[in-house]
Amino acid sequence: MRAWILNDTRGPSSYTLAEVETPVPGPGQVRVRLVASALNRLDLWMSMGLPAPKHFPHVPGGDGAGVVDAVGDGVDGWAPGVEVIVNPSLGYAPTTDHIPFGGKLGVLGEHSWGTLADYVVVPATNLAPKPDHLPWDRAAAYGLAYSTAYRMLRRARLRDGHLMLVVGVGGGVSSAGLMIGRLMGAEVYVTSRNPAKIERAVQLGAAGGFASGGEFSKELRQAAGRQADVVFENVGPATWSQSMRSLAPGGRLVTCGSTSGPKVEVSVPPLFFRHLEIIGSTMFDHEDFARVSEWVAGGELPVLVDSVYPFEDLPEALNRMKAGDHQGKLVIERSGT
Repeated sequence: MRAWILNDTRGPSSYTLAEVETPVPGPGQVRVRLVASALNRLDLWMSMGLPAPKHFPHVPGGDGAGVVDAVGDGVDGWAPGVEVIVNPSLGYAPTTDHIPFGGKLGVLGEHSWGTLADYVVVPATNLAPKPDHLPWDRAAAYGLAYSTAYRMLRRARLRDGHLMLVVGVGGGVSSAGLMIGRLMGAEVYVTSRNPAKIERAVQLGAAGGFASGGEFSKELRQAAGRQADVVFENVGPATWSQSMRSLAPGGRLVTCGSTSGPKVEVSVPPLFFRHLEIIGSTMFDHEDFARVSEWVAGGELPVLVDSVYPFEDLPEALNRMKAGDHQGKLVIERSGT
């Protein structure tokens, strides 16, 4: 099969399109012929060694949708020809007090070969039926980002009527955070360095937006008349101080990443005087994925796709992701599908 493989970690240029052996499904596994795959920042970070693959060659990619091609022993409910969506969370036990993994985190495309190939093998439990009305690019795009965003908002205890701030709107997770926050009944504001992204966010339901580089904590209070119950953060040190200042007493900042750097400085007195919480969140469990899939299938949750690229143009898509020019997901599709 064709696959985009990593043999080193020099950045996006490390990806090479090559022929590799087509994987064979083992007991309890299913092989999917992929029609579309979607990129996540993990695919970019792995090319830079953040983290480095455990073994080379490696095929990244967590998101995908396609057609069942073969099934392993003991698989019931799936047969060749069925159209499916891949759930990228591997090895998870059922939800345990909001912690989505039973001692070991598994991510498709990081801990096993992923979806940046013609075929992928996953456990049969990691498939969902693709709704007939859902286009392939949308089906491939929502799994990791949207389920991650939903998990974040669950952990932040977002409720109907809350005020929520999405910092750095534009990427897959932050765009999903905006839309899922609205779906859960919150009033949502956003920040971005790009006025066009703020304008797009307003079209998607945001109540307003502010420049990420400014004093958006003050602007939020002026615009909304109050501070945020929940701040949805994955930018890190570039916005952290303003994000913390945006919180109302008892507010929660939830984060799943730190695109501007790994370290932040926290002023401790406001943290305890104002009863604030900083909540970390990563990935999701199968219940989260199922809930998001229901919303998508029912048309309640739009899947925001920025651009679709031919499979052969993966480097161009990665460079767009690295530049941060996109709003929504970047998808690659195979020709002839």
